[in-house]
Amino acid sequence: MERGTEGRTASALFAGFRALGLFSSDIPHVVRFNSLKRRFYVTTCVGKSFHTYDVQKLSLVAVSNSVPQEICCMAADERLVFAAYGNVFSAFARNKEIVHTFKGHKAEIHLLQPFGDHIISVDVDSILIIWHIYSEEEYLQLTFDKSVFKISTILHPSTYLNKILLGSEQGSLQLWNVKSNKLLYTFPGWKVGVTALQQAPAVDVIAVGLMSGQVIIHNIKFDETLMKFRQDWGPITSVSFRTDGHPVMAAGSPCGHIGLWDLEDKKLINQMRNAHSTAIAGLTFLHREPLLVTNGADNALRIWIFDGPTGEGRLLKFRMGHSAPLTKIRYYGQNGQQILSASQDGTLQSFSTVHEKFNKSLGHGLINKKRVKRKGLQNTMSVRLPPITKFAAEEARESDWDGIIACHQGKLSCSTWNYQRSTIGAYFLKPKELKTDDITATAVDITSCGNFAVIGLSSGTVDVYNMQSGIHRGSFGKDQAHQGSVRGVAVDGLNQLTVTAGSEGLLKFWNFKNKILIHSMNLDSSPKMMLLHRDSGILGLALDDFSISVLDIETRKIVREFSGHQGQINDMAFSPDGRWLISAAMDCSIRTWDLPSGCLIDCFLLDSAPLNVTMSPTGDFLATSHVDHLGIYLWSNISLYSVVSLRPLPNDYVPSVVMLPGTCQTQDVEVSEETIEPSDEMIEYDSPEQLNEQLVTLSLLPESRWKNLLNLDVIKKKNKPKEPPKVPTSAPFFIPTVPGLVPKYAVPEQNHDPQQSKVVNLGILAQKSDFCLKLEEGLANNKYEAAINLLKEMGPSGIETELRSLSPDCGGSVEVMQSFLKMIGVMLDRKRDFEVAQAYLALFLKLHLKMLPSEPLLLEELTRLSSQVEKNWIHLQSLFNQSMCVLNYIKSALL
Repeated sequence: MERGTEGRTASALFAGFRALGLFSSDIPHVVRFNSLKRRFYVTTCVGKSFHTYDVQKLSLVAVSNSVPQEICCMAADERLVFAAYGNVFSAFARNKEIVHTFKGHKAEIHLLQPFGDHIISVDVDSILIIWHIYSEEEYLQLTFDKSVFKISTILHPSTYLNKILLGSEQGSLQLWNVKSNKLLYTFPGWKVGVTALQQAPAVDVIAVGLMSGQVIIHNIKFDETLMKFRQDWGPITSVSFRTDGHPVMAAGSPCGHIGLWDLEDKKLINQMRNAHSTAIAGLTFLHREPLLVTNGADNALRIWIFDGPTGEGRLLKFRMGHSAPLTKIRYYGQNGQQILSASQDGTLQSFSTVHEKFNKSLGHGLINKKRVKRKGLQNTMSVRLPPITKFAAEEARESDWDGIIACHQGKLSCSTWNYQRSTIGAYFLKPKELKTDDITATAVDITSCGNFAVIGLSSGTVDVYNMQSGIHRGSFGKDQAHQGSVRGVAVDGLNQLTVTAGSEGLLKFWNFKNKILIHSMNLDSSPKMMLLHRDSGILGLALDDFSISVLDIETRKIVREFSGHQGQINDMAFSPDGRWLISAAMDCSIRTWDLPSGCLIDCFLLDSAPLNVTMSPTGDFLATSHVDHLGIYLWSNISLYSVVSLRPLPNDYVPSVVMLPGTCQTQDVEVSEETIEPSDEMIEYDSPEQLNEQLVTLSLLPESRWKNLLNLDVIKKKNKPKEPPKVPTSAPFFIPTVPGLVPKYAVPEQNHDPQQSKVVNLGILAQKSDFCLKLEEGLANNKYEAAINLLKEMGPSGIETELRSLSPDCGGSVEVMQSFLKMIGVMLDRKRDFEVAQAYLALFLKLHLKMLPSEPLLLEELTRLSSQVEKNWIHLQSLFNQSMCVLNYIKSALL
């Protein structure tokens, strides 16, 4: 995506990463058996993609690539998974990649049935098409009259070659031979619509689920009804049979109950009430195992095991998210790995950004938890608390007492929750003297130490409670803190200051300890919500006129004002460093404001209005929740891993719509050519070698190249080995012996010639180095750039060798030495490579100090150079002294 403001197609700061908390929809799941791995896998639909779980651990194995529309039905065989969306369906290989796409239906597809090398699809207009999977060609098309036979279910009976059984909404069933394209038999039915068909473990026997709640066990070979069962919970949604030796049938219902029927005794043996909070979308007994897999539209996938003596199922494993849209989300803790979320389903849950196995539910809030336990109430709906609207959490004392405070819809009392124990806490915090039902809790906050909770009420009262004991610790103001409803409360990081906002348009600052009003200020409009960044003391206020005001709580002044939203602001979030303020509003936009510059730096639109935004404490993710969505959507912070332009957006900038991220972590994004070409804003700043001719500029050389030049002889002496390494004498293959009666070994002759030397005297062969030649050229044309670069590339030993060879005794000349001094003068004049020039000059003086006074030419050059060095140093010293003086004043003065 482009990062420039012109032509930018998406957000410059945030990229869709993945969705959390999505596990199932109202589409029935599909169970597959992998014969190679000897394992069962269950596939559930999630919006535009599907998840595949290993049944053994219920761990996520794969997430499919997304399809253009919402998936409306699924099916699977041993190799492929089929998913229909709209009037098209696709085949997925390896639970991920689309390998075949089938187009030909005019209406939405609602049934799929694998059939060997073919696949049967049925749309809502009752047009049945049989496709060859690998060639993607139509094999046969059957058209049914919707008014007479509208297909509702499809089944391939076991051992019935080339035959399919179709159920209709009118109640009749038809058996077709698809190879010969003939209708073999029509079952008159039971004058009630067929909702489910399932093959029984016995050949020729099927179970027929009806709209009336009846399950008919029917022999299709002889067209005989073997037995009938009836459930009073509405139409049968799905049917499954146990195949592990127990003659048990399970039937699902629209109200979330499952009935278990004994086929031998022909009676109901058990009821699994409230297995799901919504309709049972699908249920499947695993082959030859006492395990039942269920899923529903309540965003839950559950596995039940039947190991009890009475045949009832107990919950073995589950993956569960919220079953209703979210009301509030916030990051919990400082590691940025847990997100607390409250929902309209009344639950408080924690979702991990790392792995699903760390997810946990804190459950439903109960009005009287002890009474429910004591009486063992089965129907707890009447004692459940309403949905949580706002909550505040702090992990400082989570192991000692409750660390979460929440206010509920239409309730005066606020509940406490314990994150570590994953349950509702011990206290309901509310003022004792208030008895009216009209007053509700509207704002909550918890101190950074985790000891106190501050609760604002719709009556304008703001109370403080102790989290450990639940005791009321005082109220702000005499009677009430505000004349109107409290819209926000916040406590600073040191428990010194409390800030409250009221609907009457007043913002008040209180002393937290003695509850005395310190300051009050009028706002331009009534506040909608309030958010405090404790580390920086910056307070964000969203107002009812769709604007945002930012205050500094130390000076109690408005420091920034932002406007641009076209709808009610739902939530705000600060970045961890307090530089960005991110706001979400009902105009479907998420805007990022840069506080230091006071500008809008990023804006993007979404299909669904964002209700909540929260930024990770580590700054790596932005989490959002949306209207009518059950999941939490993560957006990665692009500025952490690439260069991002933070230039303000123009006033006429039109943001584009960004798709919500899917459930897969790795998004297949094709990089366009435009991203490779850097825009004018993204060209990196290239610093010149010297900012200004009047500024002293240092070289970029490491200190080891110049700092120890004067001490090089000491370093060499220190590093000199005490004795040269000795090479061990190698023994000859045949050891020589001295001739004689007694064998003796011959001693090798040793060379005692002291005159032999390994040092080669070059004599007149010594040549001038490149550095000397460059200095001679510089003396003629006064250009020393090449000589300076040669010297900067050398190491300390090479520099010393070059400077030593400038002397006439070592092959140099007085003219070359004069040229070197002129080169140092040029470096000091230009004020570049300042510290290197000083180091080279100091080494030169050390090496040639005895010879310099005897040469008038060099002495004259040194005098000129000395005054130049002194002038530069006096100027620098005055600047140093001035800076030191200002620093000492700032450190010691009482400001």
